[in-house]
Amino acid sequence: MAHGGHVYSAGNEGREVFWNAPFPSELILFLFAAIAIAICAYGFYLRWQMWKAIGRPENRTDSTGERIKSLLLNGLLQIRTFKDAYPGIMHALIFFGFFVLIFGAAFDATHYHLPFLVPFFNGGFYLGFSFIMEVFGLAVLVGVVLAVWRKYVQKPDRLGYRGKADAVADDAIALLLIAGIIVTGFLLEGFRLYVNINVDGFTWGGWSFVGYAFAKTLTGVSYDTVRILHKLTWWIHAFIAFGFIAYLPFSKLMHIVLAPANQYMKSLKPTGYLEPIADFENAESFGVGQLENFTWKQIFNTDACLRCGRCQDGCPAYLSGKPLSPKKLHQDIKEYWLERVPVVMAAKKAAAKKGEEPVIPDPEKAMVGEVVDLHELWACTNCMYCMEVCPVFNEHVPMIIGMRQYKVLMEADFSPELQLTYRNMENNSNPWGIGTHLRAEWAKDLGVKTLAEDPNVEYLFYVGCSGSFDDRGKKVTIAFAKLLKEAGVSFGIMGGEESCCGDSAMRGGNEYLSQTLAQMNIDVMNGYGVKKIICTCPHGYNMIKKDYPHFGGNFEVYHHTEIIADLIAQGKVKLKKSVQGLFTYHDSCFLGRYNDIYEQPRKVLKAVPGMKLSEMDRNYAKSFCCGAGGGRMWMEEDIGERINDMRTDQAMEAKADTIAVACPFCLTMMSDGIKDRQAEEKMNALDIAEIVWEAMGFEEAMETETPSETA
Repeated sequence: MAHGGHVYSAGNEGREVFWNAPFPSELILFLFAAIAIAICAYGFYLRWQMWKAIGRPENRTDSTGERIKSLLLNGLLQIRTFKDAYPGIMHALIFFGFFVLIFGAAFDATHYHLPFLVPFFNGGFYLGFSFIMEVFGLAVLVGVVLAVWRKYVQKPDRLGYRGKADAVADDAIALLLIAGIIVTGFLLEGFRLYVNINVDGFTWGGWSFVGYAFAKTLTGVSYDTVRILHKLTWWIHAFIAFGFIAYLPFSKLMHIVLAPANQYMKSLKPTGYLEPIADFENAESFGVGQLENFTWKQIFNTDACLRCGRCQDGCPAYLSGKPLSPKKLHQDIKEYWLERVPVVMAAKKAAAKKGEEPVIPDPEKAMVGEVVDLHELWACTNCMYCMEVCPVFNEHVPMIIGMRQYKVLMEADFSPELQLTYRNMENNSNPWGIGTHLRAEWAKDLGVKTLAEDPNVEYLFYVGCSGSFDDRGKKVTIAFAKLLKEAGVSFGIMGGEESCCGDSAMRGGNEYLSQTLAQMNIDVMNGYGVKKIICTCPHGYNMIKKDYPHFGGNFEVYHHTEIIADLIAQGKVKLKKSVQGLFTYHDSCFLGRYNDIYEQPRKVLKAVPGMKLSEMDRNYAKSFCCGAGGGRMWMEEDIGERINDMRTDQAMEAKADTIAVACPFCLTMMSDGIKDRQAEEKMNALDIAEIVWEAMGFEEAMETETPSETA
């Protein structure tokens, strides 16, 4: 790249061979640099004032070591960005190239005025320095070309701007500025090297291979012409760089600062963490009905959004034709915030002058219902794909839950299906409204004891609502209970004392009901001295593991696939029978993305004799949701395609004849998808516990004892 106005030979003697700006020119240069930096600093100061003007307080500066680690891994090394190959490489070329060039340019610009550095800036060191600057300058240029090709030629859906001409222009200006800095730098270097060729005919110019190649094209151009072109290009290069700096806080380029800031301030809470409403009796409002109810960090998230669309690229709601796009959600709230914040700041400023409490004018439009459409709000399955892939760690799901809480708890405005579900939970502690006394009917002929009968057991088997009442879910429960008994595991159930875990209520916005149900379970569990809990449902598993501790429920919680994998490893579960067919495993969102349980289910399946596995294209952390999370299990899909049908299609594309699952919601949704696709004769869905029980050679006993007696 362009190394100032000086060049050094391969020897130890530095020699000026070209124009060195006189003092007035340097003064002008530093003046413009100071102005650009001042504009940039003032822009970020204004933005800071806007961030803190609206929003509840939230601490994101604790655990400094962990946050620095996040900044290094995700900000400096770009770990999460690389999860998506093309844009990851594209961004890395620009980021790492610019990162090196900035430090290189600063070093090059200052060393001449620092005599102790001059000896290091000669000979082999300088040649290596020149080569590195060339490589990284070229990398930036390649990255820009890839970005232009992707944005304006390929035009992937996730980069859509919804007709926003200003966003299109913003992206174009950013790329032009970056390209302008690099191109003028190479031109500047070429002009400088051309003079060296004519002055002393040096042979080491090839180390600056891009500039040298350009210099070779200038053969025949006069020295004076090149001198003028050099000066002109030098100033153009400088002004583009200054413009880049000044433009930062007023453009998408702001993410250069906001992205690492957000990566530093990422949530250190467990994945999927939701802050409980602490005081129902004294709180004046619940949930998020207006901007002021968000935390300042949640509002900051919307400003840090890069519009990259990674969240949208795997969002089941968006891909199935629902109105929700996580990117659009953040951008809509950001636009609303930009409209609202000047009004709030003006009111606060006027009140401060009078020494009074500010009176904030009511907003012209409702955030929940107008800014964020209700169809968007209720389409979310809480699958966490958006938060899993966001390169700056934005947190979409808690914002959606907050707005749902407002609609449910403040306005009682939610779907009729959920109204019935919540009423059933309130009256009978399960979504179906079946009598609580029937919770343990499935176990009456299996010899499984309740904690009331024998509390001295190692594990509580928390069965959950699907496992207790749903006909299909009961088969899984029976298979797993028999498996535990066969392996000699000490366990018991709560029976009629068990309540719904509360997950669907919480994620559907009914936090009050969720806490009530959770507290009922916790009181019973603590009363029996429960220490360890096994769940077959990832929703109950996640809820008891991460949310119950808020209310005094601290337990060791295991998913049944973890227990089965451990029992197989210990030789307590012996798999004797070969299981035929081609299987594909569906990763449950609440098991995989929420709790990082990917390998245990697969280890279990791979241990089954004769097992043949075929992975779906969307698997592991990029798995596709079944459509039942976030309370959607109890709601109809009346817009777009059914999410479970889309997932079933993906399983069929894997040529599988059996979909293995580890979640009762997923089992229901996959079974329904198979029926919708009229594929019952060639495909079925089974829980891993059922597959293992069959491989143990006991499936005949299970079949004869299940349906009529336990229904």
